[in-house]
Parts: sequence; C-alpha cells; structure tokens
Amino acid sequence: MATPVVIDYYSDILCVWAWIAQRRIDELNEKLSGKIELRYHYLDVFGDAVNKIPSQWQEKGGFSGFAQHVHQAAAPYPDAPINSKLWTDVRPTTSANSHLVLKAVELSYGKEKSIEVALLLRQAFFIDAEDISQISVLFSLLEGAGINIQPIKKTIDDGSAMASLMADYQQAKTMSLKGSPSYIIDNGRQVLYGNVGYRVLLANIEEHLKQPTEEASWC
Repeated sequence: MATPVVIDYYSDILCVWAWIAQRRIDELNEKLSGKIELRYHYLDVFGDAVNKIPSQWQEKGGFSGFAQHVHQAAAPYPDAPINSKLWTDVRPTTSANSHLVLKAVELSYGKEKSIEVALLLRQAFFIDAEDISQISVLFSLLEGAGINIQPIKKTIDDGSAMASLMADYQQAKTMSLKGSPSYIIDNGRQVLYGNVGYRVLLANIEEHLKQPTEEASWC
C-alpha cells in the first residue's frame, strides 16, 4: 500500500474559517480514507482575543462588528452554524487555553482522541456559545464526554503540554504561516491557506497522490 500523503493542518480553535473547513476535512477523510494522514497543529491567531479584536476592529464596531463579520462569513455554509451570542455576549479572552488542553489530551490519550476533542470544543463554542477560554469550562466539557481529566492535568502541571503547544506555535512562525486554517501538504511541498474550497483541496491532494515524491525535484 502506498504511503499516505501527510497534511499538517494548522488552525486556531476560535477561527470561524476553521469551523467552516470542518465539513471539508470530514469529506476528505471519508473520500481519501487510508490515502491521507491529517496531523493537527495549532497556531496563535486569537491568543490575545480580549485585546486584539477591539483594537483591530476599532473602526468597524469592535466586538459587535467582529460578531457581524463572523455571522456573515458562515452564513453561506449551513454545516457551520453560529450561535447569535458569539463575540457579543460570549467573548473568549484567548484560544491558548483550548490549544493547551488539546495538546494535553493528545499526550494523555493520543492524536485521534485529541482530534475528537477539538471538534467537541468547536461545537461547544460555535453552536452552544460556551466560553472555551475558561479552563473550568474545558474540563467540564471533557468530563461530560467521559474523559478522565487527571492525566490531562498532569501534563499541564509538568509543562509537557505547554512545550508541545509552543512547538506548534514556533513551527507555524518558522513556516511563516499566514493564518488559520493552513494546510501543509507532503512535508511542505505545497501550502494552502484560508477559505479553500473542498474541490480545490481534493484536486491538490490527488495530484500529490499521483506523483511520487522523488519526481518533485527531477530538474
């Protein structure tokens, strides 16, 4: 069996475009099962949301303007519902706590469980308007999903989860990624960024599946 094409997927848990991309990720996994390997990573877009949004959106209505932008962005995508309270009544201060917990889950229970929890957190935020910047909310969501949080707390306490998260953040900076979501295909042979349509993603990945890696540098 051929080696799967690796897709390093960088996103911020609070990013509406990554929420919109969720359906595309699901479709890719379904159609290309066994042919691709998605590796989840996180980058810092909303690490300082409490200051970033009112500053960058100062001339556009602050949090209210940003909330309107989020709703307008998701409106054409029925698979990406948005709670009316987001960024008006519910204003997460940071995405970093969610990323930290996701890295702790990965270290404690493996990558697949962390991917499952990432979807759980996105649903809690975008659909249920849970403030996933709060550690207490994050732990409550995990416990509600039947996950023992003691191993997770241990990796946070001993710093290993933070180290893993910082590795993601630093790698994103090293690769000069522009934002969330970013798709790094086949160890950097191609980078796709932003609201990339499913057909575009599929076409680019299938092209890599057709061409052996050694052909990439024949000239």
